[in-house]
Amino acid sequence: MRTALVLGTGLIGTSAALALSARGVQVHLRDRDPERVRTAVALGAGTGEEPAAGAPVDLAIVAVPPAHLAATVADVQRAGLARGVIDVGSVKGGPRRELLERGGDLTTYLGSHPMSGREQSGPLAASADLFEGRPWVLTPTQGTDTEVLNLALELIALCGAVPVVMDADAHDRAVALVSHTPQLLSTLVAARLEEAAETDVRLCGQGIRDVTRIAGSDPAMWVDILSANPGPVADILAAVATDLDAAVRALRELESADEAKRSSGTAGVAELLRRGNAGRARVPGKHGQAPTAYETVTVLISDRPGQLARIFADAGSVGVNIEDVRIEHATGQQAGRMQLMVEPGAVPVLEQALRERGWSLRQ
Repeated sequence: MRTALVLGTGLIGTSAALALSARGVQVHLRDRDPERVRTAVALGAGTGEEPAAGAPVDLAIVAVPPAHLAATVADVQRAGLARGVIDVGSVKGGPRRELLERGGDLTTYLGSHPMSGREQSGPLAASADLFEGRPWVLTPTQGTDTEVLNLALELIALCGAVPVVMDADAHDRAVALVSHTPQLLSTLVAARLEEAAETDVRLCGQGIRDVTRIAGSDPAMWVDILSANPGPVADILAAVATDLDAAVRALRELESADEAKRSSGTAGVAELLRRGNAGRARVPGKHGQAPTAYETVTVLISDRPGQLARIFADAGSVGVNIEDVRIEHATGQQAGRMQLMVEPGAVPVLEQALRERGWSLRQ
């Protein structure tokens, strides 16, 4: 791939453009908001100049909201702007059907979805390594041109992602479960805080921060996404509602003076927690591999510059790789706890090294 046109310079479009530009691809950028294009250009994502007339680029990457995917792809095809066109929207079945209704060409179009993102949006949130090691779904049809499929695979390789081939409607059901419904559930929990008393909110700990992190996402973007995939999301929410009803009944039984009802309530809550443990265990670990059980070493840290770098350096000096990290800040104090997740066998080595270097550990 030598040339590309990115239509939509938000988080995903600009990140793809940054990755391609860093690997020598000439990237042209287009967005209905000229300021976003200027920002992406300043970041090094490509040029705001249009491709030369009569010289189609190798690949057009459509990174616009789901409601506008089909129309944008159809416009690109009619104008002959690219040899192949892919989109990177989070919903696949509906836009493909709409493209057919608009007379679009499915041979030169391929729907795709990089399973990567963050709660921030816009070009300033973009990163060339956003897709590193992440699944990138492709939804080809029997009529998809081989050249277009190869261009898409080259794009994924240049972005450092991992290609996954799926049926379009199966993809939409899957993302409803692993992406769209979690967004709504996080939002529902966060919404309970809106009218909460200030004294209650001040008690927020790491658990509520973890659950509500993605609730800070752009509402307009999520209205677009959910509007394009409402049925599968509603189906999963209905199943969640059934579980919630069962949880409410079990908790009410725990309030009862009747021993049999309390026993039933205990069993109901325990079963829900068991199912949660079982589901959580199926979430892939690092790099999409099978989940790994890590152990945690908790270090007390002060809120001063250089503390994190020191801990990582001290761990590295004894050959311990920190697999994951979490920081819990103390309320009203310039201090907190840093949880270091490491392989079980590395715990004694790391604890000894940190104590020798003056760190305070918490059991």
